[in-house]
Amino acid sequence: MRGDWAAARRLLCVRTDNLGDVLMTTPALRALKAADPARHLTLLTSAGGAALAPHLEMVDEVLAYEAPWVRAAADDPAAHRACIERLAARRYDGAVIFTVYSQNPLPAALACLLAGIPRRLAHCRENPYALLSDWLPETEPQQHDRHEVRRQLDLVAAVGATTADERLAFTVRAEDRRGWRRTLRALRGDPALPLVVVHPGASAASRRYPPQAFARAIDLLAARRPCRVVATGDAAEAPLLAALVAAVRTPVTALAGRLTLGQLGAALADADLLIANNTGPVHLAAALGTPVVDLYALTNPQHTPWQVPQRVLYRDQPCRWCYKSICPEGHQRCLVDVTPEEVAAAAGELLDAACAGARRSA
Repeated sequence: MRGDWAAARRLLCVRTDNLGDVLMTTPALRALKAADPARHLTLLTSAGGAALAPHLEMVDEVLAYEAPWVRAAADDPAAHRACIERLAARRYDGAVIFTVYSQNPLPAALACLLAGIPRRLAHCRENPYALLSDWLPETEPQQHDRHEVRRQLDLVAAVGATTADERLAFTVRAEDRRGWRRTLRALRGDPALPLVVVHPGASAASRRYPPQAFARAIDLLAARRPCRVVATGDAAEAPLLAALVAAVRTPVTALAGRLTLGQLGAALADADLLIANNTGPVHLAAALGTPVVDLYALTNPQHTPWQVPQRVLYRDQPCRWCYKSICPEGHQRCLVDVTPEEVAAAAGELLDAACAGARRSA
């Protein structure tokens, strides 16, 4: 690494948005660790991102924090003061602030400055003056768009941290694999058939393909290629999964709230295919090398699956890249105009290729 950063033995990495965003930052975290394997990395992230703690081998400590520059509901001044005090007590040598280009890094930079962290690195659109010691001028989206993974790798490369391994990272623990396989043994259907995981939920309404369309795509796929189908989601998504099961003719096992994050990782590692909206499990599947059909609402251009066999399905619209949780036009046509026939065809192609590859390697 560059001289002044090479001496930084304790680094704070700030990524305070969602689980998928943290996963897309793991190659950059790996680069920071590879520059000095003895370096201590702390990840400051959201509660959702903090769930990754047992699965990120390059990270030594994870701190959960609901940042007010990411979540409007995070309005407790005492909690923010406590976070700065906690960071100050750890005496970090540097902080790397990871953002998408629509986010401003300066609130996080100010928090790090107040915590006494001497080196602070981020992309920044405006002159940060003393808030950042090192910064890259923001060039997106005016000059170009980069994948989110490439953006973060470019950031740490600016201070000399690189890696030859640019894959996403997620470690499946043995106990998670055992827990998932107990569930797997109870599934209906022939265990010799390909396993397809369907994830119909997403945190934002604008990124959810209709459950009835999901159901139709599953039926079309199963008619073309018999398979076992599992639908995943958290406990709050149980009604969504119930709507899918009610609409589908193919047997589908709904596992709403029944898998931990680690067990979901184990399920995706065993799966032959994931069909999902643009949400965290897509990036989890990419980390595990599982092919993905990504129903990709055009809210953000940077978050397609990384380095994995994929089909990214959408309909181009004049209102693309809206960054909205609810479709501002009220029609969601970038997503709902994708037909179930297209989804089934894309899934069939990936499943055929995955199964052919498995036969060749057997």
